[in-house]
Amino acid sequence: MVRPEWTTEWTTEWTRPPVDTRPDSCYAHRMSTKHCSNEEGIAVALAALAASMHDASLVKLSFGAYGGADPTLQNVYARIVTIKGAQHLSFTYRHATKDIVKNVPLEQGGDAVRTLLSDGFRALHIFTTGFDLAVRLGAKGIARVSRSKPTFTAAPAPVHDHAKPRLIPPTAPWLRDLGVTDDQGRVKERMADKFRQIERFIEILTPLFDAPALRGRRELRVLDMGCGKGYLTFAVYDYLRGKGVTPQVRGIEARAELADAGNAIAQRHACAGLSFAQGQINDCDATGVDVVIALHACDTATDDALAKAIRAGVPLIICAPCCHKQLRPQLTPPALLRGILRHGILCEREAELITDGLRALLLEAHGYAAKVFEFIASEHTQKNLMLVGEKRADTAPRADVLRQIADIKEFFGIRTQRLEELLNSMRGDGHLLRLK
Repeated sequence: MVRPEWTTEWTTEWTRPPVDTRPDSCYAHRMSTKHCSNEEGIAVALAALAASMHDASLVKLSFGAYGGADPTLQNVYARIVTIKGAQHLSFTYRHATKDIVKNVPLEQGGDAVRTLLSDGFRALHIFTTGFDLAVRLGAKGIARVSRSKPTFTAAPAPVHDHAKPRLIPPTAPWLRDLGVTDDQGRVKERMADKFRQIERFIEILTPLFDAPALRGRRELRVLDMGCGKGYLTFAVYDYLRGKGVTPQVRGIEARAELADAGNAIAQRHACAGLSFAQGQINDCDATGVDVVIALHACDTATDDALAKAIRAGVPLIICAPCCHKQLRPQLTPPALLRGILRHGILCEREAELITDGLRALLLEAHGYAAKVFEFIASEHTQKNLMLVGEKRADTAPRADVLRQIADIKEFFGIRTQRLEELLNSMRGDGHLLRLK
């Protein structure tokens, strides 16, 4: 039971307008702290919740100091939302690698709060437009209840977010650690393009992971060659775990400091099966890997990644080439096209198209079904072409495609192309980084 004097001072007064500034009023905006039993502290919190929901002054709830049985649960936030015309209290359970949202009718909100405080959370902060209330439950049964001036002066509209469920939620903790989002899970303005790129990449992966060679697999091994800071490496790992797949994902990056930073974030958030290593694409071994990713590997590094994957027979290959430099100096415009390709910018773009076209044909010649398409709109990045190879059941070399490649090279005066050279000569021996 709540003591009578507490009922008068801490509960009844809450319903009075904030303009009441009498010294003994709870709206005097002076810090006030009391100690009581844990049960009394919970009762005071529930009374404050009920009053703030009744007069529409509730802004949000924040639960912390978790010591319960779930090692991945970090904290819980709650706010009022409107779903199908009825108000609910929406609880967001923030875990190490994902968020879970549970909505309960407003009249059941108190019970839900009591359950959370009974199941491991020792701290609750209630934010209203009239005051803030902090309740800290003690291990010895003594609670500390503090009231202070309000952090917020207006309650948000209880509008439910009807946006389609995101494949990668902005509240994912690795996004925060990589600098994409802030502490509230909001995408930073300067990182908006990067987040769109991450979302688009996972949208592309969704049907690819449902291909016959990968469909129904409960474990997948992914090798990300040239992973940089690991934005997409983390995204793939998070996505696969969300689908109930046990992933083994490894990012290879030439800069040791980026590989070390990726490992630190993965360990911080208990991402078992996710790791990073310092190395070059030439150091990688794709043997036994299910998916090879090489996004924005510069110039012929894309060819190195493709060759490694093709020689290992990897079922799914995903590349986003950039910096097409090898063919441009070799390109000799045919007589029919000289008037067009005499312009440097057009010749450069033609070289890019021929480079990626030959790569697609080489995939097809060596047992893959190739697709080339726009990765993301050009206003977000100029490196927006994606090349995908899916292993065919019939992997016999295709002489007709090899003939096309030879004809194209002859037509444009191309002497050498890196991927073709590697597929003709690579032996696959030497010291290689293996996916563990």
